[in-house]
Amino acid sequence: MSGSGEGAGPELTAEIAAKVEAFVRDVVAPYEKDPRRDHHDCPSEELVAELKDKARAAGVLTPHILPDGRHLTQRETAVVLRASGLSPLGPLALNTAAPDEGNMYLLGKVGSAAIKERFLKPLVEGRARSAFFMTEPADENGAGSDPSMMLTTCHLDGNHWVINGRKAFITGAEGAQVGIVMAKSEDGACMFLVDLPDPAIRIEHVPNTIDSSMPGGHAVVAIENLRVPADQMLGQSGEGFRYAQVRLAPARLSHCMRWLGACIRANEIATDYANRRMAFGKALIDHEGVGFMLAENLIDLKQSELIIDWCADVLDAGEAGGTESSMAKVAVSEALMRVADRCVQMMGGQGVTANTIVEQVFREIRAFRIYDGPTEVHKWSLAKKIKRDWKAAHEQH
Repeated sequence: MSGSGEGAGPELTAEIAAKVEAFVRDVVAPYEKDPRRDHHDCPSEELVAELKDKARAAGVLTPHILPDGRHLTQRETAVVLRASGLSPLGPLALNTAAPDEGNMYLLGKVGSAAIKERFLKPLVEGRARSAFFMTEPADENGAGSDPSMMLTTCHLDGNHWVINGRKAFITGAEGAQVGIVMAKSEDGACMFLVDLPDPAIRIEHVPNTIDSSMPGGHAVVAIENLRVPADQMLGQSGEGFRYAQVRLAPARLSHCMRWLGACIRANEIATDYANRRMAFGKALIDHEGVGFMLAENLIDLKQSELIIDWCADVLDAGEAGGTESSMAKVAVSEALMRVADRCVQMMGGQGVTANTIVEQVFREIRAFRIYDGPTEVHKWSLAKKIKRDWKAAHEQH
């Protein structure tokens, strides 16, 4: 499992994406009304396992990683993950969901052979879920969207590292078998692989959140004297930020890919409704206010697709893509929010019910504008770069 981006080529990618789309539409979508949900309204472990078994049998489990371990390029991944996102349950069924997809990418890129065998393999095979422990509680001035503020510490004790701290909004921590934990040593940030559950990692609270697509929710976690063998550190002490950057730009873009698929589906549902629903003597779509909303959706969806592909090309060229992925995250999350909002509005009373996935997609996209860095943090980061570039240009003259 190299995790490298050798790719599959356009023909095989199109074939994989077509199989994924057919599976999501024909097999996964009927499960959207399945009542097996936890008290946070997230899909239950039983439901996810059943869907994964069906994907495995259909040959579409973890479709972005080829059977020989080669990873699709980012541009190819975009086509496949967009298809997987056509249902909120699709990424779970196909093993393309966050945080697992980003964690698989990271371990494929930088994990040792032993780490790949022990931690990556069960993730790729869909036999385990994972969690990424980076964000910390804002009420303690911990690392929210700013990992440099990290308060979680680690120190070497013999051949083990001992970790202490608190983490917040840890997606999927409840029920995960693999954890990637970030902590700070005297050298700087460090990243560790851990088996879960572990008594030293205690889930304090799983808040109810606006979104409900991710099993395990977004937990607040206390880490108390967690002992991790030294060979389960990714790389060397102090290299954690570098590895976080390997993961963050592609994972940010993957969110855009999946939620684009969800909004394409929501727009299909709204379009169907607007063409069938009669009001004031004609179909809704023939009322300019509704027809224009559908036209604007088409434009926002196409612009989202194009900026995802542009950013994917940058990453495929070997660039870090921090700036480009920030631009894509802002543009896509804001455009998809407009799309989801219009879909709800066009469908009126139906749009706010759970009769279709439109209402859930709206909630998920609202959360997406915050997850993986709020829009404002990315804009601030871009503004700082603009200032740096301006200074550099003027210092040359």
